[in-house]
Amino acid sequence: MSSPTPANPHAAAAATEAVKPSNFLRQIIEHDLAAGTYATRLWAGSPGDAAHHAAGQPDPAKIRTRFPPEPNGYLHIGHAKSICINFGLARDYGGVCHLRFDDTNPEKEDTEYVNSIIDAVKWLGFDWNGSANAAPYQASDYFDFMYRAAEHLIEAGCAYVDEQTAEQMRINRGDFGKPGVDSPFRTRTAAENLRIFREMRDGKHEDGSMVLRAKIDMASPNINMRDPAIYRIRRATHHHTGDKWCIYPMYTFAHPIEDALEQITHSLCTLEFEDQRPFYDWLLERLIEGGLLAAPAPHQYEFARLNLTYVITSKRKLAQLVYDHKVQGWDDPRMPTIVGLRRRGYTPASLQLFAERIGVTKSDSWIDYSTLEGCLREDLETVAHRGMAVINPVKLVLTNWDEVFADKGVAGHLEPCTQPALPHPPEGTEPPPARHFTIGKEVWIEREDFEEVPPKGYKRLFPGNKVRLKGGYVIECTGCAKDANGVIAQVHATVVPDTKSGTPGSDLVKVKAAITWVGVANGVNAEVRMYDRLFLDAQPDAGGKDFIESLNPNSLKVVTAIVEPSLANAKAGQQFQFERHGYFVADRIDHVQGSKPVFNLAVGLKDSWGK
Repeated sequence: MSSPTPANPHAAAAATEAVKPSNFLRQIIEHDLAAGTYATRLWAGSPGDAAHHAAGQPDPAKIRTRFPPEPNGYLHIGHAKSICINFGLARDYGGVCHLRFDDTNPEKEDTEYVNSIIDAVKWLGFDWNGSANAAPYQASDYFDFMYRAAEHLIEAGCAYVDEQTAEQMRINRGDFGKPGVDSPFRTRTAAENLRIFREMRDGKHEDGSMVLRAKIDMASPNINMRDPAIYRIRRATHHHTGDKWCIYPMYTFAHPIEDALEQITHSLCTLEFEDQRPFYDWLLERLIEGGLLAAPAPHQYEFARLNLTYVITSKRKLAQLVYDHKVQGWDDPRMPTIVGLRRRGYTPASLQLFAERIGVTKSDSWIDYSTLEGCLREDLETVAHRGMAVINPVKLVLTNWDEVFADKGVAGHLEPCTQPALPHPPEGTEPPPARHFTIGKEVWIEREDFEEVPPKGYKRLFPGNKVRLKGGYVIECTGCAKDANGVIAQVHATVVPDTKSGTPGSDLVKVKAAITWVGVANGVNAEVRMYDRLFLDAQPDAGGKDFIESLNPNSLKVVTAIVEPSLANAKAGQQFQFERHGYFVADRIDHVQGSKPVFNLAVGLKDSWGK
């Protein structure tokens, strides 16, 4: 049975214990389980035809779902939703979800995409066929059976070879207001169709010169039932089967067969496949009638795809962004790909929470991007270690430091400070070790934390005002120094003695603000990548718009920040909350622990888009 292993196990435990909100898919599954709809299925330990499963035992999995990506690109946030639905439902109802590659289009497929999909599913916390190490299923493993099924349809008078050109077939197919026209090749005998189809298999005809079509109804109101093509000639090397085949099944033909061979019970897909369901049912009925497949047949159910504001999920358009160098690759943290989201700092638990929160419906709607960001904040709040970082630094000089600490007898005294790594650890867990750093005469602060002439309501540093350096001392601002261009080069302040955080009497001096800082003596320079949404338009490709024109020119700003020493030891992929700034992750690729810190902004502490 598939099982999630999200980054936040405490969130996962809470989610498991909580009652899952119902939706129409859960209601269908619960009805089928109560009615015993698939209770008679036999499972022989692997996919197979009717004879294979007849030698098996009652299926130990109560339901079987599948996630069937085509390995022609990197998975995106929409696929993450589908993964969580298919694997999550199998998990919740004592079933199994199959990872299956629908590799029927060899010209666009590659092992790079196969490996990336396997990695994405595992990273999200799921396995297939009951084991994290089980091999995925592949449509190409069933090519022999699919060919046998095609010959059966021909022999049963349910398929024929058509030699019309693609344009002729398109015209003769008709449209919603006009029925199709029968192909002149539709009346060929079964024997003639079988002979020519075998010639197609044997490479005796040119690519595109003919196709095998199902013989259904050229007057059907559903255009998908007007004799759809089920096999075409393609001389292309397949990444799995090599050059064994020069004919390949169409996806609409292969997909229901794959489901049936794998004894899938609930075939869940997005709404664009709804019009294909009649063919799905027609094909399985014919093959069950012919004794090739076992009953009961799988059933297809459709749910609304994910429409997320400020995001595009077209594989073609995402590829355009990559190949036109609008982004820095498929794993660019601005990309909605799973590898991009992972590098941005999203967690498996946050994406599972997002899929759960947006629910499953039958109607299309738009989900605001802030919903996704909120799920990440919720997951990281209790698990991301804290740290202080100064993104836009200016030096603060504590002019009376040496006087206050004259009794230490050492010039340049550094006072040790301690702060919790995690202020509110999850209930029942041991708090992590505290962070240790030092404060001295000079510290870095955010430039925005000083105003020579403060605006109304400003509570941070300005001449005469007191604030607390978080985890350190209360200080009183005395002014600033400027460079030759009038730019503030230093902020000056004095230390208020006996106000160190955590010491007796430290809270007797009241202040209205605490600011973050990093000591000049041991602060560490770090590359910080401040990411924002990739598009300015909430629906960048809706209505035929050129999505490139909506690209946000400020979606990435790279700065040299100064971080507290504990952050220099971060591991690649480790998440933090930079206090007051947001949640950051040590970059998976470029960050080098101890020598080259690189952090990516995952999400701010609150939604500030457009504000």
